[in-house]
Amino acid sequence: MEKKLILRGVIAGAVGGLFAFVFARIFAEPQIQAAIDYESARDAAQDALDKAAGLPVEAGGPDIFSRTIQANVGIGAGMILFGVAMGALFAVAYAVCLGRVGNLRPQTLAMLVAAGGFLGIYFVPFLKYPANPPSIGHEDTIHDRGNLYLVLVASSLVLLVLTVVLGKHLKARFGNWNATLISLAAYAVVIGVLMALLPSLGHLAANVQEYGKHATETPLPLTDSTGKIVFPGFDADTLYAFRLYSVAAQVLLWGAIGLLFGPMAERLLQPKRATAQAEAVSGA
Repeated sequence: MEKKLILRGVIAGAVGGLFAFVFARIFAEPQIQAAIDYESARDAAQDALDKAAGLPVEAGGPDIFSRTIQANVGIGAGMILFGVAMGALFAVAYAVCLGRVGNLRPQTLAMLVAAGGFLGIYFVPFLKYPANPPSIGHEDTIHDRGNLYLVLVASSLVLLVLTVVLGKHLKARFGNWNATLISLAAYAVVIGVLMALLPSLGHLAANVQEYGKHATETPLPLTDSTGKIVFPGFDADTLYAFRLYSVAAQVLLWGAIGLLFGPMAERLLQPKRATAQAEAVSGA
């Protein structure tokens, strides 16, 4: 049974990843290209300042893959494989919750697990460490950024599991609705404290040393030796649009997983009921 559920989760995840890729290719990719163009122009301005100051200028290395490959094959393969991985993880979580969180229909449980996956794996960590396009992020902070993000994702998932366990224990005393509210409030408090304790990306050592303390790693205006701005900071509209489309793509991915997996699980777990419903629809 578990293997069949995981197979259905993989299928739903692959389709959801494909949907998310199409959306990202249409809406997010132009923002990525705008960020790359900004980075190239800023690097050229920085090289001009360095030359004027008599500093050595390093030649840029060649791109391993062209932008066409990156924008189509790269993003497409990455998002579909990510969808497959999330679909398998979703199916495992679904199998664990099945029969342990009340008498829920398979489709209802699928949507709840999908919502938990979106919140725990993506959206809650996004609130602290949001997605950034190219040109944002100091090259010396890559490992720190990755480790901090993984810590927050893992912590969020563990806390979600503990939230479900807490709600189950409180159900007999407070009722299902109140127990759910209490456990969710406990999750929000604990994850909020953890997010407050974790450092902002702009406060990482490499950023503080070079740029001073700022809330994010978003590039500030480039200035010359007199303090005159010679190149603007990163465009706020581009950053906003990229983050908005990133969230929308994840909503599409997890929504597709829940909506596609639910009917497949229904037919697997309740075949007679699903058949009766199909006959009733066809008869009507």
